[in-house]
Amino acid sequence: MSYPHKLDCNRIAWEQRKLGDIGKARSGVGFPDADQGGLTGVPFFKVSDMNSDGNENEMTVANNYVTAEQIADHRWSPITELPAIFFAKVGAAVMLNRKRLCRFPFLLDNNTMAYSLSPTKWDADFAKALFGTVDLTSLVQVGALPSYNAGDVESMEIYLPSLLEQEQIGAYFNHLDNLITLHQRQPFLHSTPDISLIVQLTLSFYTFSWEQRKLGELVDRVVRKNTNNESTLPLTISAQYGLVDQITYFNNRVASRDVSNYYLVLNGEFAYNKSTSDGYPFGAVKRLDLYEKGVLSTLYIVFAPKKEQQIDSDYLTVFFDTDRWHKGVAERAAEGARNHGLLNISAEDFFDIDLSVPKDIVEQKQIGAFIRQLDNLITLHQRQPIVYAVIHSIRKANLVERQYFAPPMVRKFLCSLSANNLQYYSKGINAIVMQALGKTGVLWRRTAP
Repeated sequence: MSYPHKLDCNRIAWEQRKLGDIGKARSGVGFPDADQGGLTGVPFFKVSDMNSDGNENEMTVANNYVTAEQIADHRWSPITELPAIFFAKVGAAVMLNRKRLCRFPFLLDNNTMAYSLSPTKWDADFAKALFGTVDLTSLVQVGALPSYNAGDVESMEIYLPSLLEQEQIGAYFNHLDNLITLHQRQPFLHSTPDISLIVQLTLSFYTFSWEQRKLGELVDRVVRKNTNNESTLPLTISAQYGLVDQITYFNNRVASRDVSNYYLVLNGEFAYNKSTSDGYPFGAVKRLDLYEKGVLSTLYIVFAPKKEQQIDSDYLTVFFDTDRWHKGVAERAAEGARNHGLLNISAEDFFDIDLSVPKDIVEQKQIGAFIRQLDNLITLHQRQPIVYAVIHSIRKANLVERQYFAPPMVRKFLCSLSANNLQYYSKGINAIVMQALGKTGVLWRRTAP
């Protein structure tokens, strides 16, 4: 295993690029009812096609096809700059933040958009994986319907590695996608005996290891009150950082001074914040990891895995970091009239949402541990430009009273952070400094005296 302080301090392999510099976004066109229903020709994709079997990751089939004559009559221009990423651009479907890869020419209706990838800049499988992390909901414009335009998309910035590295990453995630799709199709095995037998004979590696469960079957609601003031630490949910100290996060205390009527949350328990925010249109569910215990407002829904160990805690954490539970909440919730962005969903309805889980707790643990390790690696890459600057300056570090002061580039970055973000970056950088210097107890400061 390689350590950060052993890396070449001058090499940063990923470069920041605007999507408009390495591809082109294009909106769809009107699709008259009279032209719909065709079975042959060029596929004409609509938002609903993303729900079709076989289109879980890439658009391979369509509900409508159009002929060359129709294309000529309407002067339509199929998307031929391929591969391309297909997604919704207007309406409620925008908030689902779904994208699909397209590898062959197609047309698209005016509720959708496509981003064509420059073939000299992108690997298709890497682009598919990367766009899964791109938050298009952050572009939504205020109006009667959520929407954004091609210029908004092209102005977004991403980090892009070399083509060789893209190919390696893309192949890896493509393999993962295939495994996930395989598991999602397992219910097909429970169909009529003749169909089930054909599938099992053809694909002998199919198993019955996954199932769909209600959240309430796997967790218990926590309504424990802080009656005896066991904790005075007010918590809040940060969609990005999880359950954090409210005072540090807001640089202010929002909670009441008397927290005896708040929920007492213990390490390892989960909380659902029903407030929507950029990139989190259905709120956020996070586990308490940073502290032994804390208190939360009763507006939150708090829960913990059942003691019977039907669900692994890490797997549950990973599941709620995806959008797989959004549909269940969307079907049961309505935006509150009194509070902008606060979803009206009862605890009973929340615990009624569906989860796809492996039956085997060992498989759950393996998945949970694997994805969390990936998250840690991704976080490391995101911090590398700052880490490199810290490592480079360590060589010239002047320790005065066991203090290490940030170099100018790092100081500028840290001073731009809010208090809650600062503590996480500072903690990680401090650990790297101590490791590289072989010191303990080095005090990290973001500004020089």
